[in-house]
This record gives sequence, C-alpha cells and structure tokens, in this order.
Amino acid sequence: MMQKFQRFGAAMFVPVLLFSFAGIVVALGSLFNNPTLFGSLANPGTPWYGVWDTISSGGWTVFNQVCILFAVGLPLGLANKARGRAAMESVITYLTFNYFVDAMLRNWGSAFGLPNYNKIQIVANSTNHGLTEIAGIKTLNTSMIGAIIVALIVVWLHNKYFDKKLPDWLGTFQGSVYVYVLGFFAMIPLALLTCWGWPKVQDGITSMQSFIVSSGWIGIWVYNFLNRILIPTGLHHLVYIPFQLGPAVVEGGLQPYWLKHLPEYAASAKPLSQIASFNGFQLYGNEKVFLVPFICLAFYATAKKSKKTQTSALMVPAALTSVFAGITEPIDFTYLFAAPVLWVVYSVMSATMNTVMWILGLRGIFSDGAIGMASMNWLPLWANHWQTYVMQFVVGIIFGILTFFIFRFMILKFNYITPGREADDEDVKLISKKEYKAKKAAQEAGVDANDPYIARATAYLELLGGAQNITELSSCATRLRVSVADPDKVAPDSQFKANKAVNVVHHGKALQVIVGLDVPQVLDKMTQLMKKSGEANAKVTEQQDNPYIERATGYVDLLGGEENIESVISCATRVRAHVVDLSKVASDDEFKKYDAKEIERKDQDKEVDIVVGLDADQIVDNMKDLL
Repeated sequence: MMQKFQRFGAAMFVPVLLFSFAGIVVALGSLFNNPTLFGSLANPGTPWYGVWDTISSGGWTVFNQVCILFAVGLPLGLANKARGRAAMESVITYLTFNYFVDAMLRNWGSAFGLPNYNKIQIVANSTNHGLTEIAGIKTLNTSMIGAIIVALIVVWLHNKYFDKKLPDWLGTFQGSVYVYVLGFFAMIPLALLTCWGWPKVQDGITSMQSFIVSSGWIGIWVYNFLNRILIPTGLHHLVYIPFQLGPAVVEGGLQPYWLKHLPEYAASAKPLSQIASFNGFQLYGNEKVFLVPFICLAFYATAKKSKKTQTSALMVPAALTSVFAGITEPIDFTYLFAAPVLWVVYSVMSATMNTVMWILGLRGIFSDGAIGMASMNWLPLWANHWQTYVMQFVVGIIFGILTFFIFRFMILKFNYITPGREADDEDVKLISKKEYKAKKAAQEAGVDANDPYIARATAYLELLGGAQNITELSSCATRLRVSVADPDKVAPDSQFKANKAVNVVHHGKALQVIVGLDVPQVLDKMTQLMKKSGEANAKVTEQQDNPYIERATGYVDLLGGEENIESVISCATRVRAHVVDLSKVASDDEFKKYDAKEIERKDQDKEVDIVVGLDADQIVDNMKDLL
C-alpha cells in the first residue's frame, strides 16, 4: 500500500513541476505593471503595460488549465505501458465527463438544486454558484479532484484493458479505443453522482476552510511538519498540493489566488495578515533558505580536520542549490539515512520557524527558493511590506543559528556519521587512489584531467565493479540508474559516499547512485571513459527512466535468481521462463507488485508464464541482459 501511495505522490508531482516557472512569470508581470514602482509607464494602454500583460497572460496558462494538466499528468506517472496513449485517453474521457455533467444540468438542473443553471453566466473572479468552464464546457467546478478521479479511473482501465484482445471483427476497437469506450460508459454514472453529490462536497469544503482558518497556529504547524517529515516517503505531495493548487483553503488554490491579488496587496499598506489572511500555508520554503545552509555549516564544523576541504566542496553547492533554487534533495539524503533523528529535528525546527513567522504576520508564496520568493513576494511588495520581510529574515536567521547548534551538539554527542566524519583510513586511501586513477584515465580518454567530474566518474566506474560489470546505465534528475552483472563486485555504500555520492539504493542487480543535480555531466564522463576502455558492453541511454529494467530485475529475482533460470523468451504478451526448481519461484502476489497481470505455472515443463502485456519483448530483453 505504501508503494502505491508513493507512486501516486510522484505522479501528482508531474504537473506540479510546471508551476514554479509559471508562478515566477506571472509575478514578474505583476511586478513590472505595478504603478507604485513604475509610475505612468505601467498604466493600461502603454506599450510597456501591453508587453508585460502579454507575458503574464502566457504564465497564467498553467494555472487556468490545472485540471487538464492533472488529467494528463497522472497517466504519465501511473500507466504501466503506452503512457502517451494513456494520457490521450484520460484527456478525452475527462472532457466527456464534463460534457455529461453539462448536459445533465441543462436538462435536469432543478433536480440537482440548480434550477437556473442555463441562465448562469461564467465570469472571472466569481464563485459562479459552484460552476466553472473547462475547455469551453460549462460544468460543475470539481477542481483538481474531479480530474484526479477521472484520471485514476482511466489509468485503471488502461492498465487492465489496453492489451485486451478482441475478436478480429472488432479489431479496430482494441487498445486506446477500447479504453475510451469503457471510460465513456463509466463517466455516465460518475457524472450523475457528481451532479447529485458535488454541491454537498462544495459545502463541506467551505466548512473545512473555515475550520482550517480558525485552527490558527496549530494547523500551520502540523501542515508544515508533515511537509518535511514525509519527504522520504514521497507522500508530502499529497499534503501541499490540495492547498497550493486545490480547494482546501480557497477555490482554485493558494498560489493562483495570491498571484491574482498581488497588485492589490502591493498597493495596500495594511498588514499582510489582514489583507491576505488565507495565504499562510505556503511558507515551507523558508527552511530551504534559512535552515539548510546552517545544517551544511554544522556538517562542516563537525567534520574531521583532514576532510574539511572535501566536506566544504560537497556542502557549498548543496547549500546554494537549496537557497536559490529551493531544491534540497542533495543535502536531504546526505544525512537522512545516516542520522534519521536529525531529520525529525529538522522537521520540528522547520514547522516551528514557519509558525512563528505566521504568528508575526508573514503571508505569501514561499514554497520555492530565494529566486521564487523574490519574484512572488519581496520585489513586488517591498515598498509597503518591507517590515514583514525584515522580520522574516530575523526569525529565519535566529532559527538557522539554533538549528546549527542543535545539529552540532547532537552530531558530536551521538557520533553521527555525517559528511566529513567517515573512517579516516578508508576515505584517505580511496581518495588518493582515485585521484591518481582519475588523472590517468582522463589522459587516456583525451579529456581535461582537471575536469571536476572525471574523478567522480572514474571512482563510480571502479566501485561498480568496472565497466565490464555494468549492463545498463542511465540517469534521472539526480541519480545514476545502473544494472550490474555481478552485485558482489559493487563496493560498499561508504566508498560511494566518500566520492560525493549522497546515497546508494539497491535492488538486486539494479541500483541507484544518488549523485545530485550534476548527474548528466557525471554520466557523460562515465560514458567517455567506458568507450575509451574498450571493455564496456553496457547499454547507455540519455533517457531519464527505463520503464522496463525494474520489472525485469524483479522478475529475475522472483524466478529464483539467474542460477534458477534456464531460459526466458517473450510470447505475445507473456514472459515465458523455464526454471530449474519451481519451489524457488515466488508467489503470484509478489509478481503482481511488479505489474504482472497473471501467473501460470506448468509443473511438468517447469515453466512459468508471466502475463505482462505488450511490453513483454522489452522486459525479456532486459532480463536477458541481466542473465
């Protein structure tokens, strides 16, 4: 169940990635068209105003189409195969759902409590009696919740029926058409239930909003604590997205609401806590700017003298990335596994700091790093609200200093093995050896020996058992994804960390080396070194994810490992394996965790058929590579 929630949380993040840039664009448009700052230049009708109004309008695209983005984004993250087709199926089914709602309310509005439905005109910045317009369709405003429900239904239908073989005379209805047909009929009862029940849900959301607002600092603290403590599980997306983009506090989400009202906030001298009382939940970026740098400083202060330079080289870029870009993963995973108690302390300090800032009047969108904070808060609002932001910096620095001393005390008291505190002999020996090999390998590969990525690329190649031990190599946003022929040849995790890896995640022959935001450069140097060595047989890809390698690795393990597998072939939608000992094959439920649809066993032939769908060929290719 946890894996399913993690996967759902990650899928929710697919469309959310677009909101940071869009928010900055809208905020800049509001900033440069602020008459308080730019005078008559920013008056409507001037060329200056027209340019920035045009740019701002483009930025609003993401916020105005948030429902469609979730209808597209969830299938891209959750579909087991043909994800592009799943996204198409989801969008058309979602639009069908809204057309059904529109038609039911046009014909039977009185029965659902909306007798004047046909007379209601949709206007901007209005509740519109709970209605909205999506892709030109007047419908009930189910916000992102309706899009998520429809998308999840389509994903389930897609994963279950996309590969369904129909009779030849119905062949044109297979695949996406079949999924849409099923979705079409599923939307009729869903639309009916929505017309009947959603107005009641809207009343409930309004009541919940009142409760959250009245809960004061307690609600703020719990919200911010959950946003930090749940990061390792990936479930924090489920906490903040309904607030940031959904109807949990205000209709349409806090971020669009703030951006729409930014000009009036900038023009008002009243405290933000009065004119923007709702916008107190998006403060969780403050820890990225104020706490993380002091945590990095604590790691440097507690590092061994012989490792100060190496520790600072690791901490400085991580701290800057956190402060300016709001990306904390490189530092989060540096100590999350080595000292999880420190993660709890960090979460408590974050929640308490943000709550104090809220009590003292801070409101706004502070979910990103300093660049996002400046564009959406400090720059447009500084003239009338600078006292609030001075307070923000004072409180942030105080909590940063407190966090530094708490971390420093606990690291020394309990001897946590944080960066710079690893074993002396292993680290010093490893680094000196790697530096020498890095220069030699760089010279042989014809690359700059002073290149900062060569040393790490050389080290990771050797620690992975050499180029000849690597069968698959690719990367995602911050990680190297690797499959190896012999896991026993892979060095201990501590040796990867000694070469600036944040952590290593293992799963049989597949592992992930968490490198950081410069993983593309490290991958590129590894590829160069592997080609030059002439020993590499690995498949190297620039794609961020190989959707088949994890399943292939899982199936090999569940079949009893490579020594228990005599042969493996693809057969239409099946992976067919002959094994030595059937008793070593895992249960059907274990296979289904890796998206297997059905398992068939033939005792006489010692044969196992794993029904996987149209991806069978790709999965078998990856399994053969592993074998």
